[in-house]
Amino acid sequence: MKNIVILSGAGMSAESGLKTFRDSNGLWEGHDIMEVASPIGWRNSPTTVLDFYNQRRKQLLKVNPNKAHATLVTLEDFYNVSIITQNVDDLHERAGSSEVLHLHGELLKVRSQFDENLIFDWKNDLNLGDLCEHKSQLRPHIVWFGEDVPLFDKAIEITRKADVVCIIGTSMQVYPAASLIEYATTTEIFYIDPNPQYSSHKNIKIIPKKATLAVPDLVDSLIKNGIINATLKFK
Repeated sequence: MKNIVILSGAGMSAESGLKTFRDSNGLWEGHDIMEVASPIGWRNSPTTVLDFYNQRRKQLLKVNPNKAHATLVTLEDFYNVSIITQNVDDLHERAGSSEVLHLHGELLKVRSQFDENLIFDWKNDLNLGDLCEHKSQLRPHIVWFGEDVPLFDKAIEITRKADVVCIIGTSMQVYPAASLIEYATTTEIFYIDPNPQYSSHKNIKIIPKKATLAVPDLVDSLIKNGIINATLKFK
């Protein structure tokens, strides 16, 4: 089967009711980004960071996958589908997608400060004093600004094998995630976003709609008409 790679971002989860964190003024829930999403912020005020992610975790557990998440799952009957997401939620998995790579970590997991490979599922509040077996504080399993993206090489490998790339709900402004498109060798690239901000790649077919509206149409076309003919519908 052909390989379809989905690059998803915050706009996809926003339609499920999740806030996209960053407001127009650049703040995340009233916090400067570096306060709650950087190693420096963690060192300066771990309680502030823990509270921020505890609130995000609670919010995540109250929402559900939307129609776009669910529709992508149907592609797996016809194509090899790999989802590379910038989102830290588990909405793709809850919808039923079987291959999901989280570039920026996962909100429902925590990890040891002593050993970053010690990762634990976590749905409750994370507090100071919650330790791993090495007596080291647990921290959110999130890739913060200034940290390496450990799964980026794997994401490049997946993208290079794509016959079709679908970019959904992302501004394509956050690096290194935004650079993944440069590793795609296919000419079949779709970009779904109501306010697309990226068009420099010559092969991109832009669909300026919300994910819940455009994804079902694109999936239906890919299933019924195949990869090449699907491009005709959206030109």
